[in-house]
Amino acid sequence: MAKAKRDLTLQEQWAKGPIDLPFLTLTLLLLGVGLIMVFSASSATAFYEEMSNHDPSYYAKRQFIFAVTGFALMYLTSRLNYQQLRWMSIFILAASILLLILVLIPGIGVERNNARRWIRSIGPIPQFQPSELAKVGVVLYFSARLCKRDTSPKVKRLKKQDARSFHGRLTIFLNNIGFLELIPYGLILLVIVVLMKFEPHMSGTILILVAGAAVLFVSGIKLGWFIGGGSFLAAALIFIITSTDYMTKRIDMWRDPWSYPKEGGYQTIQSLYAIGSGGLLGLGLGKSRQKFLYLPEEHNDFIFAIVCEELGYIGAAIVLLLFALLILRGYWIALHARDRFGALLVVGITTLLAFQVFLNIGVVTNLFPVTGISLPFFSYGGTALWIQLVEMGIILSVSRQIPAPKQD
Repeated sequence: MAKAKRDLTLQEQWAKGPIDLPFLTLTLLLLGVGLIMVFSASSATAFYEEMSNHDPSYYAKRQFIFAVTGFALMYLTSRLNYQQLRWMSIFILAASILLLILVLIPGIGVERNNARRWIRSIGPIPQFQPSELAKVGVVLYFSARLCKRDTSPKVKRLKKQDARSFHGRLTIFLNNIGFLELIPYGLILLVIVVLMKFEPHMSGTILILVAGAAVLFVSGIKLGWFIGGGSFLAAALIFIITSTDYMTKRIDMWRDPWSYPKEGGYQTIQSLYAIGSGGLLGLGLGKSRQKFLYLPEEHNDFIFAIVCEELGYIGAAIVLLLFALLILRGYWIALHARDRFGALLVVGITTLLAFQVFLNIGVVTNLFPVTGISLPFFSYGGTALWIQLVEMGIILSVSRQIPAPKQD
């Protein structure tokens, strides 16, 4: 005899709601344009490389496979009830920290351009940067803890202590200014920053700090801590730059790349040539000149320069508009999320995406010094694209549980 069909619980019904179509459409548009630009930007490099057997579509084919499998991961994640991420967050964060340690071990980590940021490929899994997983881990864990943030009972208990002792008065003071609450989050960020310092990976460190700060800020941490922390980091960065010859030279090359045409300024110069030669309408899709081995990382970190060269100012503006609409829609989903956990998740992921786009465009246009940071959905890379699409799947999962508007 057939078993009776079980009724869905209220939580299961929420998880099976409709996804946010505008957000999904914008994600797929950016992914599609990104695939086209990877094919165009990488064709010359792939043709001249022996590794690709001189196949101009080598990188494009691989990126297409990454995109298809990434889309499947995004779909599966969007079907997951995001409440399950609460208990998973601690394991994801722990795994990311473990991988950040493993990447520093010779034989496991891959060194490239004097940086050890990648873990060697394992079977069908390509080499990847543990920092990509660390970004997600920080957002998930911070959101899971801070969504239950409520300090009022703790404050009452502390005020009943014997305030005559120095220890009691100090504890009450540190609790009232919010210092005690920040200790676990600060320690997590400190461990990750120290590990990434040994890689080194400055841009990835900045992104993780920004993502963590975004979740902390939205959860209600006092503004003064962000002003103080930002000022401290700025002062520390200035001290490091002025006291290190290597960093001082990097700043000089950023301020005047034409004074270092054969050193660190070369990539910036070629990037600006590509952007300037595109003009208003561009040279046309596939007609870039800089991709013919003039511009390094043309299908990676500097792919936006090829976008400007081939599609022109108008094409580049449309790409930026799509990113802006995606980011705004992400914040809209956060504002309408069913609970605080979902809102914090979406804010963290959306801020991470927004800041990564901002930094990449800033580097390509010489607004910031050159750092190794990719453009989401555009830059070539398998695991980075997978994680970005999983992040979009998390946002879509949150959108499924947005309460329906009340009808009169």
